[in-house]
Order: sequence, then C-alpha cells, then structure tokens
Amino acid sequence: MKSYFKWMLAIMMSSVVGWAGAADIELGSGDTLRINVYGHPDLSLETRVSESGSISYPLIGEVKVSGMSQAAAEKKIAGMLERGGYLRNPQVNIAIAQNQSQQVSVLGQVTRPGRYPVDGKRSLTDILALAGGMMPDAGDTVTLVRTRNGQTEKESLDLHDMVKNGDMHKNLQLQTNDVIYVERAPRFYIYGEVQHPGTYKLERNMTVIQALSVGGGLSPRGTDRGVRLKRRNADGTLLEITARHEDVVQMDDVVYVRESLF
Repeated sequence: MKSYFKWMLAIMMSSVVGWAGAADIELGSGDTLRINVYGHPDLSLETRVSESGSISYPLIGEVKVSGMSQAAAEKKIAGMLERGGYLRNPQVNIAIAQNQSQQVSVLGQVTRPGRYPVDGKRSLTDILALAGGMMPDAGDTVTLVRTRNGQTEKESLDLHDMVKNGDMHKNLQLQTNDVIYVERAPRFYIYGEVQHPGTYKLERNMTVIQALSVGGGLSPRGTDRGVRLKRRNADGTLLEITARHEDVVQMDDVVYVRESLF
C-alpha cells in the first residue's frame, strides 16, 4: 500500500506542477496524453488524441475522450479494462503532456505573441503575463474576440482603468479559441524647431507642453509661442490650430514648433 500511495503522490505532484487546475480541463483533438495504470507498466503509454477525438489503447482499442475531463476519461478507460475482463479495479491516471486543444491566441504588442493553454481557469491578465507582458509601444486597450453559441463578439477592454480603479470585473475568464489583441499605443508627431522631431507615443491627457518635452524641448531657434496643432476632424478635413500649453494633444496630431523671429 505504501508504494501505491507514493505512486499516487508522485502523479499528483507532477500534475500540480505541470497543470494548475488541470481537473477542469476538457481533453480535445491534438492533446498529448500520458496514461498510466498502477501496477501495470506494460499499459503505460504516451498518445495523441486524434482529429476524431479518440485514442488507441492496448487491449480495448479505440476510446473516445474528446470533450471529457481527465477524471471522466480515467474512469472510462478503467471501466473498459474491467468490463473486458483484463483487470480488476484498475487505477488509471491521465496527465496532459501537451495541451493543444484548449488554447487562446495572443497577438499584437506583447513580448511573446502566440497560443497559450487555458489550463483550468485563466483570466485576461493571467494570459497576458504568460505572453511576457506588454511591449513599450503597447496601448492601454486590449481587444478580446470571442465566439459564444455560434456568435462572434468583439470587446475593447481598458487595462489602465481596470488597474487604476481596481475594477477587475472586466478581467474576464478566457475560454478555448478566444483571441486577445493588444493595440499599439496612439501616436502623435512633432516637427519644426525641437531637439528631436519624430513620432512618439501619446500618453493619456498629454498636453502640448508635455509633448514639447517629449521632443527634447525647443531648439535654440525655436519658440513656444504660436505652437501649431495640425489635426484632422471627423470628415477628414485638416485643421490648423494655434495651441496653448495646456491644450490636450489627440491621436495623430501634428505638433509644429515655429522658428523665433528674434
């Protein structure tokens, strides 16, 4: 009995380390499974769930496991072995070696874009952390695309407000095939008599004087009086505005610093 408990403890520990919340995972096509039967090493194998959702197992043949939890699949295989007269009260354990079926996609401005497993319950911030977090050019907004009951929905989530206000009800639990897209931060442009003209990330509520600072400040020939903002309105018309220091810069604004006349 001691050896049995040691075996079960080792299996439990490997499952906890490898897959937190693994009991909640549904098996699916593409998953690689490690199956062990206590006391019968000849029945241990690593196998992949086929596109039809089945595995081939010694003695009992094809077993449909797609859509089942690990515990349910263990019970099914044990029952088939016992009903077939091969074993009495078999102790079957299934561990997921590679999770391919229960994954979400992370795209855009993250360190490691790709597909990540939804092993148990995973929130939006959990998956972003797995993807290495946000890149310096990332914006505050994340787009989440989900399909539920055959309907595809798109939702924009403001991470800045979520964290700043401690309002985590939008930190949604993700499900298989959800897509997360991290937007690039909005940009503004600055040119004319500044030290470092170019394109820069637009921070929230950035003012004209802050934008000048981001551009390295005025050049020796520049003046902060009569700074111009070039902005397109809703119909695409280009407007040129004389800006005050406290005016808020908007996405895609062009800040132009004129040369001093003196």
